Amino acid sequence: MTRLSVNLNKVALLRNSRTLGIPSVVRFGEIALDAGAGGLTVHPRPDERHIRPHDVFDLAPLVKARGVEYNIEGNPFENLLDYARKTRPHQCTLVPDDPNQFTSDHGWNLAKDGERLKPVIAEMKALGVRVSLFMDADAHAMARAAELGADCVELYTEPYAAAHARCHFESTLAQFAAAAKAARAAGLQVNAGHDLNIPNLTPLIAACQPVAEVSIGHALTADALEMGLAGAVRAYLQAIQQGLRG
Repeated sequence: MTRLSVNLNKVALLRNSRTLGIPSVVRFGEIALDAGAGGLTVHPRPDERHIRPHDVFDLAPLVKARGVEYNIEGNPFENLLDYARKTRPHQCTLVPDDPNQFTSDHGWNLAKDGERLKPVIAEMKALGVRVSLFMDADAHAMARAAELGADCVELYTEPYAAAHARCHFESTLAQFAAAAKAARAAGLQVNAGHDLNIPNLTPLIAACQPVAEVSIGHALTADALEMGLAGAVRAYLQAIQQGLRG
């Protein structure tokens, strides 16, 4: 089974537009888990544009009580390590985003950043935290990710999502399938995320399985405006199941 981790950033973004504390990030996390999500993801950024420090800490007891995965994403050279030390999440996804970046738009260049990442990965693993590296779909880079001590890679799926939207995605999907295969051959768990939605999720799961986890926020939150959050979670789980059936 591919785990669906619901990214709560856009819930926090809406909450931050007023000072009323609604919608509650924790309450939406509860609804997502009640509907069948296998975990929750947050990506706190230094400017606190969406997830704020208290959200990271407020969600920790919820995931612990439910026995589900907590995935904290972020730049390990900004504020991510402090969150990992204080909350001990199941997984940290290391993302090479600039503090002023609109959204994540590329994976790690391990030839450039690998040696800087190595001590961060070692510390997180010493804390008992699984480490995932946010990576482009480059099959040749997967062995290096494993050498650095990573447990997983999260394939940055925006190029696939953009190709799927143009209805010409077969070659791009084949590239992702090759990267997933290379990652597993290197002993890495394969995760995926960024711009995934109901239509493009099923082909990705079918081509790249086994995929351990997909982290989805923006599209799922948008769909929740029409379906309700629980309905959207169930629709994404159904898309995953269709992909697993091939």
